[in-house]
Amino acid sequence: MIKLGVTGGIGSGKSVVCEVLRLHDIPVYDADLEAKNLNDTSPVIREKLIEAFGAELYKNDKLDRKKLAQLIFNDEKNLRQVNSIIHPELAKHFEKWTDGRMEHSIVAIDAAVLFEAGFQQFVDKTITVFSPIETRIERVVKRDNLTREHILSRINSQMSDEEKIKLSDFVIINDNKHSILEQVSTILKTISNPL
Repeated sequence: MIKLGVTGGIGSGKSVVCEVLRLHDIPVYDADLEAKNLNDTSPVIREKLIEAFGAELYKNDKLDRKKLAQLIFNDEKNLRQVNSIIHPELAKHFEKWTDGRMEHSIVAIDAAVLFEAGFQQFVDKTITVFSPIETRIERVVKRDNLTREHILSRINSQMSDEEKIKLSDFVIINDNKHSILEQVSTILKTISNPL
């Protein structure tokens, strides 16, 4: 089984690429979604977050995401601590998820912070989805109704595209000129039939 890691900054079109992978019958693990579920359901995460930041972090048996966001926004130390609690549990969950899909020759993980979280160690090949900055801003304005300033601050808080591309095995260009379908097919052929 080949494990693919798919990453890209906000508005890059990472989710679109993951949908194309699903069309190829490749199961995709949504790291963001699974992390949200684990934050609510994992006793290990709950216990460690409460120990670090207090019981008021959980409300009605669920993680108070707004409160957590305030704790980690512009606070490198808190962010590192939260990640050191959540990421190992997410990695274990991904491994277990993968074990349950042995009938597939390829599986993928959709992870915005693939490299930042060190998740590249759990995959065989990595793909960065690259999109020009103005295209990304335009998409996110439409999708999330956020201001340009807010989007730029999110982009600037993420690892740069250049760094991600350097660390990646493959790059998909999503600029409304190159075919995503063709690029995904080429990558899948390459990894399925290595020379």
